[in-house]
Amino acid sequence: MRIFDPHIHMTSRTTDDYEAMHEAGVRAVVEPAFWLGQPRTSPATFLDYFDSLLGWEPFRAAQYGISHHCAIALNPKEANDPNCTPVLDHLPRYLLKDRVVAVGEIGYDSMTPAEDLALEHQLQLAVDHGLPALVHTPHRDKLAGLRRTVDVVRTSELPPERVLLDHLNETTVKEAKDSGSWLGFSVYPDTKMDEERTVAVIKAFGTEKVLVNSAADWGRSDPLKTRRVADALLAAGFGEDDVDLVLWRNPVAFYGLSGRLDLGTATTGTTHEGNSILRGGE
Repeated sequence: MRIFDPHIHMTSRTTDDYEAMHEAGVRAVVEPAFWLGQPRTSPATFLDYFDSLLGWEPFRAAQYGISHHCAIALNPKEANDPNCTPVLDHLPRYLLKDRVVAVGEIGYDSMTPAEDLALEHQLQLAVDHGLPALVHTPHRDKLAGLRRTVDVVRTSELPPERVLLDHLNETTVKEAKDSGSWLGFSVYPDTKMDEERTVAVIKAFGTEKVLVNSAADWGRSDPLKTRRVADALLAAGFGEDDVDLVLWRNPVAFYGLSGRLDLGTATTGTTHEGNSILRGGE
């Protein structure tokens, strides 16, 4: 079984996670830029973070046979912080990089005017750089947030078929599908979707343009949720081709819209900037 996790925050995970993911069948990941977990003090902290998504994380992933790409953006939560918004001026030089396959995560957290502006601006950046967009739908007031997101996408120059609406659930999937966008489901141990709910939604709405991710981060999450969903789909009577479509070919097709997806693992030396990952030896 081959698995592509289209939304996972490996910066927050350990090398043990990479090893377990490879054993479970994960061969490719996309890591979107996201919230640090505490307030940033300057846009310069984003730049070091973006550099790590383009250098250090592909190096770590390659040690375990996993192809790592990223999405770059100012995320919705930090779009409300004046200390963070100047990073918008720096995004164009990062959106030119080879392993950047989308603008993301963008979208809504609290549905503020500042988030409106950041979303509109970054959808235009996606157009300008020929990239698709990974859009975070809010965890609160989900249907209202989905509708507001779809309205902004509709008025932008980015076609909906180049947009992935993520963090969907039973209340938002129909309108998201009707919008013509790709459909993303994040599967968590306690919050968001679980395996059984995800399988039920796929039964109801089909496998077309559906992506399943673990969105694993620094909170309670599980980087093997993609494999658990794959197993649940098989147990529910879906065929191996259905599983391969949802867990591999759909994310390949979406991020392939960037023209930059390279599913070979990054060619690396024995160290990255002098760091071999190992401790106590070369």
